[in-house]
Amino acid sequence: MDEKTMSSIKKATRQAFGEALAKLGETRSDVVVLDADLSVSTKSELFAKKFPDRFFEMGIQEANMVGTAAGLALAGKVPFCCSFACFVTGRYDQIRVSVAYSGANVKIVGTHAGVAIGDDGYSQQGLEDIALMRAIPTMAVVQPADDLETAAAVEAIASHQGPVFLRLTRQNVERVHPEGYRFQFGKIDTLRDGGDAVIFASGGTVAPALHAAEELAKDGVSLRVVNVHTIKPLDVEGVVAAARACGGKVITAEDHTVIGGLGGAIAEALSENFPSRIKRIGVQDVFGESGAPDAVVAKHGLDTEGIARQVREFLKGA
Repeated sequence: MDEKTMSSIKKATRQAFGEALAKLGETRSDVVVLDADLSVSTKSELFAKKFPDRFFEMGIQEANMVGTAAGLALAGKVPFCCSFACFVTGRYDQIRVSVAYSGANVKIVGTHAGVAIGDDGYSQQGLEDIALMRAIPTMAVVQPADDLETAAAVEAIASHQGPVFLRLTRQNVERVHPEGYRFQFGKIDTLRDGGDAVIFASGGTVAPALHAAEELAKDGVSLRVVNVHTIKPLDVEGVVAAARACGGKVITAEDHTVIGGLGGAIAEALSENFPSRIKRIGVQDVFGESGAPDAVVAKHGLDTEGIARQVREFLKGA
């Protein structure tokens, strides 16, 4: 799907999550939801209104929430444990031991990911969360690109046996998939073909990457755009095939630190399977900051113009 066929529909993936979760509760009586005083923001309130007996407001006690979710999972429930990405993954020890090491089937949901949340600043911007969750054995990491993919991902991870980290946006994102899109857990999603280079994007950077590809096409650059919704387990075979088709010229784009996130995952996979020249677009080993969302995103080169500029610079040196 290129820019000409992208939908004008925009919705935050946190909103799509809340709607999908409430719908899931109608058919899955084993699903329970926990939140840490942020249900209005994470949109888990939509589930709470429909199923109050299966919703647990834990207060500002994220560590206790994670431990309780683990206990519910070990008792046969499928808990969705919700908070801002930076707050819930900040309870790393509880997630590592109580959830993953204990084999608890907990779905950890982190909203308000990345610098795109804007004014709230670094203390509430999840920028290291993917790196933390990727490092935990058995933990899957999923970051959908739009509302349709979010809804499909919620259903998929509810049926997935094992812990999952689901990363969601505060900001509205453009729909990049057509109606009827089929989510495939653990498989890359090619949205635009191209042969000069490939850009792997995830979450809120997918639509800007598609727009950047359209801009670059005006200069004769054929950029392949790949949506990596499942960062772990990574579709190594698909990643290698895309890199090979583009002569090993690879770019990654993510609203996350470039250390340990999508760029790290792609670099690790290619270093062992198809050595490539890689440009990682993201937050460059600095703290986030407060500011208007569009301005902060642009400062870090994560908007359409910034991505297109960095791809051009990369290809000049290729």
